[in-house]
This record gives sequence, C-alpha cells and structure tokens, in this order.
Amino acid sequence: MPPNSRPLRKLGFLTIGLFDEAAPRRGHESTLEIIELGEQLGFDSAWIRHRHLQYGISSPVAVLAAASQRTSRIELGTAVIPLGWENPLRLAEDLATVDILSGGRLNPGVSVGPPMHYDEVKDALYPDTADREDFGYERVRRLLDFVRGEPATDFRGTEGFEVFSDLVQPHAPGLGRRMWYGGGSLRSARWAGEHAMNFLTSSVVKAEESEDFAEIQLSHVRAFRAHHPDGDAARVSQGLVVIPTDTASPGQRAKYEEYARKRMPRTTTPQGPARMMFAPDLVGTSEEIAELLSSHAAFREIDEVAFALPFTFAHDDYVQILTDIATKLGPALGWQAAL
Repeated sequence: MPPNSRPLRKLGFLTIGLFDEAAPRRGHESTLEIIELGEQLGFDSAWIRHRHLQYGISSPVAVLAAASQRTSRIELGTAVIPLGWENPLRLAEDLATVDILSGGRLNPGVSVGPPMHYDEVKDALYPDTADREDFGYERVRRLLDFVRGEPATDFRGTEGFEVFSDLVQPHAPGLGRRMWYGGGSLRSARWAGEHAMNFLTSSVVKAEESEDFAEIQLSHVRAFRAHHPDGDAARVSQGLVVIPTDTASPGQRAKYEEYARKRMPRTTTPQGPARMMFAPDLVGTSEEIAELLSSHAAFREIDEVAFALPFTFAHDDYVQILTDIATKLGPALGWQAAL
C-alpha cells in the first residue's frame, strides 16, 4: 500500500459500452460480459456511462437490469445519468425496479445541466416545453424525493378493481442512501453534501480556485464532506483513467501509451469557457501507478474508486486491464478482493 494513503476499501470500474451501429447487440453483450468478469475478479462495483444519440449505451438502467440477472454480488452503478433527458418520476420507477431485481445493489449516479447540443435536440426531446424546462438541482431533488418515499400525488385508494399508491412503486428500501451525484465544481460538491447524497468525482473538474487537478479535486471532496450530515464518513468515489500494463502485450502497451499521449495536451491548462481541467491518464505497471496515486492529494483522502476504462479499446484490452487492476494494482493499494 502506498505511504500516506488510506487502504482502498472498495474497487470499481467504469465503462462506456461502445457498439457498432450495424451490430449493436455485440457491443451490449461485451459490456455485460465485462461486468460478469468484474464480479469474478472480485471488484466491488461496475459502473456504466450514459450516452444519447451516440454509439454508447443510451439506457444504462436497462443494461444494468440485464446485468443484475447475470451477477449476484457486484454493485451496479450509473456514472452518470444526465437528468436533463429524464422525467424524475419515471426514472424513479425504473431505478427502484432494477434495485429490487438486483437485490439492493443499484447505485444510481446522476448529474444536472441542459442536454448536450440542446438547440439541436430540444424539439425532439421537449417539443412543447423546451424553453420552460428546469435543468438545475431541483430536478435532482424531485428524483431524490420520489426514490426516498415522498408522495408523488395526493391520491391513493381503490377505483373499481384497481388499487393506487401515492408513492412511487415499487419502493426500494435503501436505494435513497445509494444515490450519487457526479460533480465537478465546488457548488455541486456542497449541494450533494447538503442533500445527503454520495459523491462521484471523476477525471474532469472545473478550475475555480486552482489550476492543479489534484488540489481542485481535494477541495471538492472536503467541501462535500463539510456539508454532509455524515461528515468525514460520507462516501466519495474517485474515477481516474487507470491503465496498468503488467500483463499487456507489446502491442497493447504501445496502444495505451499512444492513447494517453494524444490526450495529454488537454491536461496542462483549463479548457474552454467553463475552465475544465482533465486528469492525465495513468499508464504503467501497477507498481508505477500505485506510486503516482500515493502522491495524489485527493486519492489520499478517499477509500473508494471507480477506475475508468478508456473509451475506444477492444474487449480483450479491457479484460487485460481489469485483470491487472484486480490482481495487481488493487492489492498494491491495500484492497482485498470481494470473493
């Protein structure tokens, strides 16, 4: 275990679930196989990204419903569902249903903001209300209320043979405590803490008080916990792109290094009007990556991770990377497999 770090308690991974437009089933099956492999390797959690009108998984809740029937232990998460595309009441029903099917293993992560390319998609998504939709934190609050058992209507009772509830059904006990907010700003970190959510911090943050990625991420972790009723015990999961090469072939190693090299320029300074900062991808042996993480200010204050798999690699690459994370990097960070 690296010095000056907490032992890693929970080890997870995140995948985007890419597919070929001409053969989408194979890509979805690959994602399910990767989640099954994750459980076999002892990972604590598997997370799916969310992509609309792209060649990545657009319905992670549906995919995780399938994954819940192929696995028995591993926690299943979304990182993250952009709520600008969702009706909070309907999403609450879907989340509760999958949580029931999984035996209480669902960890939904969400975020706010208008849908990407909103001007191009708004007429299809909200043809009558596009200019009146609220894409702020109120959308998350509504979802939390429904998931946590607040009434959705003032009517309940029987009409003929039909019985109606004023609460979202099914109700999934415990799901409200497993809701995560994916945030990259101090404001989001504070809001998530104030509303007793868990906090996902990824490889993208907003440069507000610093231009050092690790310092920025650390400030978010501390702001979240300072505003959470559980204080320092509040759950935070860090999601960096981590690519161990212990058992990689020479060809794989070269591909991984080239991938990281092409993405490196965006990590040096804030990007765009929002001043977004990107973390460098960590490529190397597990020993080398563990050493890099030991000097990462934010990593030293968390004990959960969901390492992100690169977007564009092949299935065999993901198998190698996950196997090395579970059998080499995780133990080097003080983690024990959940087998």
